[in-house]
Amino acid sequence: MKTKQLIVANWKMNPRTPKEARALFQSTKRTAGHLTKVQTVVCPPAVFLGLFSPLVSRNCFLGAQDMFWEKEGAYTGKISPAQLHALNVSYVILGHSEERALGETNEDIQKKIRAAFEYRLNAILCIGEKERDHEGHYLSFLKEQIKKSLGKIPGKELGRLIIAYEPIWAIGALAKKADTPRALLEIVIFIRKVLSDMYDKSIAFQISILYGGSVNAQNAEAFLKDGGVNGLLVGRASLDTKEFTEILKITKQIK
Repeated sequence: MKTKQLIVANWKMNPRTPKEARALFQSTKRTAGHLTKVQTVVCPPAVFLGLFSPLVSRNCFLGAQDMFWEKEGAYTGKISPAQLHALNVSYVILGHSEERALGETNEDIQKKIRAAFEYRLNAILCIGEKERDHEGHYLSFLKEQIKKSLGKIPGKELGRLIIAYEPIWAIGALAKKADTPRALLEIVIFIRKVLSDMYDKSIAFQISILYGGSVNAQNAEAFLKDGGVNGLLVGRASLDTKEFTEILKITKQIK
């Protein structure tokens, strides 16, 4: 198990200008630079990756929001793992619910994970259900996402895998609420059980699990302390300098 807490900022399609993006990145980097027990990853829109490539530091890494599985070729609009690697990118978010909603399949995601590992990128695999039913059918849905997204990738290759649990009902401006730490802990246990069945217990516990979904400075501590996760995937709050700084400082205090 990794000892550092991992905090990933997913800026989505924000901000609008390079000037705004540079200011936001520099602010995050200043805070992250002092937090030796926290690993901070900034995932800006792809058009800004080149701006930040020379600015990464020991505690502030660069991540991409998606990528294609081929290293080059006639794939208009796509970004390859080779290109990300050349830009000093260390992490890539794969299987985000917004991409799945546009038609991305678990099989597509498996190809992307394999390609990410080939280029020594840390793959953040997103999973999450649309609704949490009382019968527990959502657990079968999560299990299928994990199994089909990983397919037959050997356990020895999973050292660069991170799983981000993002319940779709808790994501976005219209989300009614975040998950609760107690319910999250049950999901984390379930995820590790699925991984244990697929591989073995030692591999299951070496994989970091993050929570994402309406994370803010008010609930971050509870998720980190009581939710059984190894970090957070932060959306809207990562665009607010003051709030994201507070999340990073809270994370520093978690033992």
